[in-house]
Amino acid sequence: MPTSVGFLGKASRFIRSLLFSLGMLSSITLFAPLVVLGFFLPFRQRYGISQIWAAFNIWWLRITCGIDYRVSGNEHIPDRPVVVMAKHQSTWETLFLNQYLPPMSWVVKRELLWLPLFGWALGALRPIAINRQSGSLAVRQVIRQGVNYLRQGQWVLIFPEGTRTAPGTRNRYGLGGAVLATQSGCPILPVALNAGEFWPRRGFIKYPGTVQVVFGPLLESVDRSPQDLIRQVEDWIESNMRLISEVPAPAPSPATGQPES
Repeated sequence: MPTSVGFLGKASRFIRSLLFSLGMLSSITLFAPLVVLGFFLPFRQRYGISQIWAAFNIWWLRITCGIDYRVSGNEHIPDRPVVVMAKHQSTWETLFLNQYLPPMSWVVKRELLWLPLFGWALGALRPIAINRQSGSLAVRQVIRQGVNYLRQGQWVLIFPEGTRTAPGTRNRYGLGGAVLATQSGCPILPVALNAGEFWPRRGFIKYPGTVQVVFGPLLESVDRSPQDLIRQVEDWIESNMRLISEVPAPAPSPATGQPES
């Protein structure tokens, strides 16, 4: 978490954050073309290149900015396809989940695919690229493509709040991931993490510390309604956020089920 520091401390954090950013950008210029030019490789090998890139950046972040991580709940990670639904506070978890879990299809906004190099590489990794403005059409696309990928043995990752949230805040959980799980019959693997306390969203400066990552028990989807399932996902993630975060999200109101203001 950010703490009060003097001028030298602030200058050191700026330089360390700059070094990380330069390393990350340099690694993109190296690895992204390898992913794109590896279009003829089997998908898992192509995805493996991106995992090496992500692992390098997680390591480089620890070296330059002092951000480490601690994982609990490893025993809940299965050896079968699942829908991963994770808290989204930072860019950090996009790197971590990419290198830590089996090959996944990411639900992303389609604009990311337009970015030079990075977007081209992302497009080669079977993402589900949606137009956020298309509403129900986007949800149907996630379900159609997601079911297809899950049947091929590829995991699907969805950030249920749709966008990054600052520590201490909480967005509405979308229903799309729960619908995908019930339609496919695959369980949901919930993930709570507090990366935004060390790498703030839209923030350049990083703060040293240890990110807590918690994988939860699988939430089975068979004979469940999407509404009931997403409620269980939200309850599990947010209750665990209150345990691991120094800036917990507000508890839901008993009357409305919505976060109290």
